[in-house]
Amino acid sequence: MELRQLRYFVAVAEELNFGRAAVRLRIAGPSLSQQIKALERDLGVRLFNRDRRSVTLTACGEALLPRTRALLEQADELRRSAAGMSASEPVRLGYVTWCPAELAARASGVAHLVGDTWVMPSHVQVSRVADRSLDLAISCVRAQDLVTYGLEARLIGVDRLFAIAAGSATSEVQAKNTVVLVDADTATWSSWNLYAKEFARDTGARIVDINDGGITGPAFFDHVRRLGRPVINSPKGQTTPVPPDLAQRPVVNPSPYWTWSLVSRRDDTRAAVRATIEALTRDVGPLRLDPDTAWIPAHDPYHLTDPAGRGHSGAVTTA
Repeated sequence: MELRQLRYFVAVAEELNFGRAAVRLRIAGPSLSQQIKALERDLGVRLFNRDRRSVTLTACGEALLPRTRALLEQADELRRSAAGMSASEPVRLGYVTWCPAELAARASGVAHLVGDTWVMPSHVQVSRVADRSLDLAISCVRAQDLVTYGLEARLIGVDRLFAIAAGSATSEVQAKNTVVLVDADTATWSSWNLYAKEFARDTGARIVDINDGGITGPAFFDHVRRLGRPVINSPKGQTTPVPPDLAQRPVVNPSPYWTWSLVSRRDDTRAAVRATIEALTRDVGPLRLDPDTAWIPAHDPYHLTDPAGRGHSGAVTTA
């Protein structure tokens, strides 16, 4: 019996679906099933009732689940203690609109990660790391801000942006034929406005000024209908389903991308913080975007034509 098998048991018990649990754990479905069967053999009990339509916990599974969770928490605390990390000194992380799935679980073996509930724009989160009210932030960041505030960044995610247009067509749309919205509320939309203006300058897309926060939400769809042209959607910000009278369309020549960074202070050498950074970014591969077809802003730390070759998941500090 191994700790990873116990983690697999908890994941399946929480999802009650082997497919979803496998995605959550980042392993193949057949491997997960085999590991659960091996655990059941080692324990001498059946943990789940399975058929083609459902997965349920057996009485033994129900009884063992809370004890397994407690055991895993003890194991995580042991790892933290062994690394000289105290749960009384959590690593504070802020984010804007998006964070990777299973964030706390991925860091649980190395630190006590506390997600900050003050969800604010990227430039605010970056400044909060700089002033030490946060230890880490998942945000968009400009290369020059890394220098100004003594920060570093690691790539943690990337979004390909698309356009929303009236009608049912889902065909590609040229970047020059799109619209980007720029909101008058710069305190909220500073990072997006900079991105949108640079995209328009480089591609010929049309800028439309708004003052109602319609970068996201139902107001965004109202702007799409009013303008009658494909409008670039903001990253991770559109949680409202696309209405049936509108459609999502890929943007090409070039295709816009938005990068997310895990931002930290360059001088923060605490073991818990460094271990958390490694745990959250170790599986993030190189950016690997084609500079002939993809677009990110020149101020992006992972700019595609960066001669220093920083378009990877390693730390970016700029100098």
